[in-house]
Amino acid sequence: MPDFSLVLLAGLAAGVLNAIGGGGTFVALPALVALGLPAVTANAVSRVALMPGAAVGAWACRREISPVGSTSTGALTITSVIGGGVGAALLSVLPASAFDVTAPWLLAFATVILAFGRRLSGALSAMLGRTVNLSSRAILIGQFCLAVYGGYFGGAVGIMMLALWSIGLGLDAAGNNPMRLTQLAAIYLSAAVLFLITSDALKAPLILTGMLVGAMAGGFVGAHLARRTPARLLEAFVLTIAVATTVLYFLR
Repeated sequence: MPDFSLVLLAGLAAGVLNAIGGGGTFVALPALVALGLPAVTANAVSRVALMPGAAVGAWACRREISPVGSTSTGALTITSVIGGGVGAALLSVLPASAFDVTAPWLLAFATVILAFGRRLSGALSAMLGRTVNLSSRAILIGQFCLAVYGGYFGGAVGIMMLALWSIGLGLDAAGNNPMRLTQLAAIYLSAAVLFLITSDALKAPLILTGMLVGAMAGGFVGAHLARRTPARLLEAFVLTIAVATTVLYFLR
């Protein structure tokens, strides 16, 4: 029961963070590793468990979803589903040692994006005068690459999507949060299906159930809190978790 309570709370926190601004992986992954799951299994369990939470969050703000430039929502979603599946396949076929080696560096990369991604996006947009207007094909290529990363690891992929849309099309990050949630759910969908078939995620049913239930509740609550949470407070909280997690992974 203590383990179930811990994973339930971790899932709740991850769901809220993903719905509001991103960073749920930084809570879910270390919590699962702390419970004794191997890193690859923990990554798979977190992806399976966080998918329904992202879907609930996307459904809660479905009326506010707007297209990304001239790219249709359907094309963007299909691209995310395919890319997420490719990333999950890479995690499944590559040796577990490869993920163990790359995980700290992926965490470090995602932490840098968390810390400086939005500032970099704003600086580049200001420097370029927001004259960049990527084509629909370029947006889909960028989305596919991000989806592959999301299917393999996923840390800060939502923030990377917002950065791509902001730099490439000058779109407002807050206004595109519903679309970010929709694409996050799409990336997690194909990854979750593949992980359920190929990974050991189902060998920890109690842990998986606890995180899944917590993430769904967190996704619903977080979607409604998205407009009310001070952005700086949220970013500071997520960044603190990200830095601590990255340091611990390098030290272990």
